Amino acid sequence: MKLGLAQIFVQWENKELNKLHVKKCVEEFSKAVSEYNETALLLFPEMSLTGFSMNTENTADLDKETVEYCEELSEEYGVAIGIGWVKKKEKLCENHYSIVTPTKGEVSDYIKIHPFSYSEENKFFKGGNKISICELDNLKIGTAICYDLRFPEIFQVMSKDADLIIVPANWPKKRRTHWNTLLAARAIENQCFLAGINCCGLIGGIEYSGDSALYSPMGDSVEYIDVLEDADLNNKIFIYNISNSVSEIRKSFPVKQDRREDLYIELIKENKECL
Repeated sequence: MKLGLAQIFVQWENKELNKLHVKKCVEEFSKAVSEYNETALLLFPEMSLTGFSMNTENTADLDKETVEYCEELSEEYGVAIGIGWVKKKEKLCENHYSIVTPTKGEVSDYIKIHPFSYSEENKFFKGGNKISICELDNLKIGTAICYDLRFPEIFQVMSKDADLIIVPANWPKKRRTHWNTLLAARAIENQCFLAGINCCGLIGGIEYSGDSALYSPMGDSVEYIDVLEDADLNNKIFIYNISNSVSEIRKSFPVKQDRREDLYIELIKENKECL
């Protein structure tokens, strides 16, 4: 499968303009991978059409307009797409990430489990309570969003099934060391591929450094086979070849068989009782 990470400069709270930029990225990615005649998946950052905004009155979808738009693009250009969007609710909204395919439409819809309280995301968004895993070209794909990366427990749950876990994000430049380190750590801990998809540039007054990357189940940074650059928009699409080697790696170095999850649960219970 060909995997594309769209590291884009998101125009702040401008859905219509960002839709055009997403379409251009999908079109260019589709052209670049067409020669391979393989399944292709292009992933965009968290809140792909707005940036990491708490202004939900302007950014939230009343229904699923963003998903429907990407379903149309997916069918037109023959590639699967991962897109971040906000769902309107009566009180607190939801931070979603969906994967759509040319033939099946939406195959994954994940709600960010951990709102980023440091920036008061929790005052505008409620956290989800379910994981989401879909299958594409013999790869089972799990989704986490940005701040979720700091919470390893959900990755252990996902990696029971997932071969690839994607982390779309709006991760600030000032914490880029955390981003790079945690992506590699989650790959190593879970013995699966980890893809981090970040935005870049000055967006909503915050500087983002990009640092989008794919890590192998051994924690190594995977080399991309091609990169598409748009200097005018400051966008890059990194293209990777990814095949499912997860089961072989886990068999050769069977770390996960030594996990003692029943004990971990008991220790958590005991610790709560001590408090």
